Amino acid sequence: MNIKRALLSVSNKQGIIELARCLHAAGVEIISTGGTMQAIKQAGIPVTYVSEVTGFPEIMDGRVKTLNPYVHGGILAIRDNQEHVQAMQTHGIKPIDMVVVNLYPFKETIAKPGVTKAEAIENIDIGGPAMIRAAAKNFKDVMVVVNPERYAEIIELINSKQEISLNFRQKLSLEAYRHTGEYDLAITKYLLQDLTAEEFVAADSLLLTKVQDLRYGENPHQKAAFYAVQGEEYGIAKAKQLHGKELSFNNIVDLEAAYRIVCEFDKPAVSIIKHTNPCGTATAAQLCTAYLKAYAADSTSAFGGIIALNQIVDQATALEMSKLFVEAIIAPAYSPEALEILTAKKNIRLLELPLLAFTGQEKDMKKVTGGILIQELDTLVVKREDLQVVSKRQPTEAEWADLLFAWKVVKHVKSNAIVLAKAEVTLGVGAGQMNRVGSANIAIAQAGAESVGSVLASDAFLPFRDTVDSAHQAGISAIIQTGGSVRDQESIDAANEHGLAMVFTKVRHFKH
Repeated sequence: MNIKRALLSVSNKQGIIELARCLHAAGVEIISTGGTMQAIKQAGIPVTYVSEVTGFPEIMDGRVKTLNPYVHGGILAIRDNQEHVQAMQTHGIKPIDMVVVNLYPFKETIAKPGVTKAEAIENIDIGGPAMIRAAAKNFKDVMVVVNPERYAEIIELINSKQEISLNFRQKLSLEAYRHTGEYDLAITKYLLQDLTAEEFVAADSLLLTKVQDLRYGENPHQKAAFYAVQGEEYGIAKAKQLHGKELSFNNIVDLEAAYRIVCEFDKPAVSIIKHTNPCGTATAAQLCTAYLKAYAADSTSAFGGIIALNQIVDQATALEMSKLFVEAIIAPAYSPEALEILTAKKNIRLLELPLLAFTGQEKDMKKVTGGILIQELDTLVVKREDLQVVSKRQPTEAEWADLLFAWKVVKHVKSNAIVLAKAEVTLGVGAGQMNRVGSANIAIAQAGAESVGSVLASDAFLPFRDTVDSAHQAGISAIIQTGGSVRDQESIDAANEHGLAMVFTKVRHFKH
């Protein structure tokens, strides 16, 4: 294609002067608007103001400037269509062969503290998307550029007088449609915030951006890639990898599970994950102590696991973790001494991510064949004052601390879930069994003699007294469960018979 006229109108001015200088040197007439025109003009590059093309001034605070047939006719005209050519000649419309546009900074605007809705709406671009979509539609004759990272490549093509192929223009068209799609999605999600009755409407506008290809999926025979959800500025997709091999599919899933657990706690916390379930979780006054307790909870399963920490990793904690083979570690940050210790291990993956602070707007998605299930993320936090003691015996202060700790952990264990804990350390975890007694038996067997004096947490109600009886036989002293079964009294009576304290949460935490 032969570029004779180009329209440049960008919010992000990165590299635009270099591109304009290249176009001018190649004999291209440059048309521009507002701030872009001023920047190009100040750089000493000849530029035509868009109002000179349209014969109409910018009006309404710049809301209307390029919405004009002299602009859109020049972009949309099909060059080998005689009717289009005749229309251009009749109305004095000149072709525009290149459109370089990116949009008002809407996402940046709404991210500012205290931004008003009026300010946000004023940063919704209208003319920009219209020009981008027009040029993208007519990629056969027009090159559209929305990404400043492309400028260097385009400058090289122009300077070397290489042909700008139809295939390349189609790729740029695809980038353009994605750019406007992501922009519209950001606007949709923003305007949807106070329309709570329709909060799932935006689901059909879900846009994904590839973060990276993965070596394989859950198994080597499965291809896989990692995508970030556009508009969601939190979570594992935003983690920064500081060291180690590339992440695997299973690493990413386990990192999510581990980090969600430690973010539940204010005091230093460590969780070690295998296959999305915690094999050891602990809190303590010092991070290193929390790690050692989490590791001791199930040192066999900890081998080859994922470790999450909710505090800056210090030298002492790094030194202890370096003794164990682990796939990956994730934390808010690492001290220089900790990084030096851990990066000595060539393959260990180290990730940095601020603690997750949920707003209540986040969504949880599960793919099923032919569809997606979307729900609110389970961010519910139960406090002591929310709980109901249903047994004759009140929990001791130590039991209260362990009950609340165990409840935070069991929330992240696959149903049916049972967690045993003592001194804010998990001792046994029963996960994903088909019945609750099976999960309890696994957790009790894992805890062994340590179960004496521990507490038991169940992610849902106990429909029969069998789990209570098993708990008593293992020396467990207190139970936290949801309640809500038609046979609640049977479990309560069993607890009273054995002298156990029993607490109801009145909420459950199924995790499928």
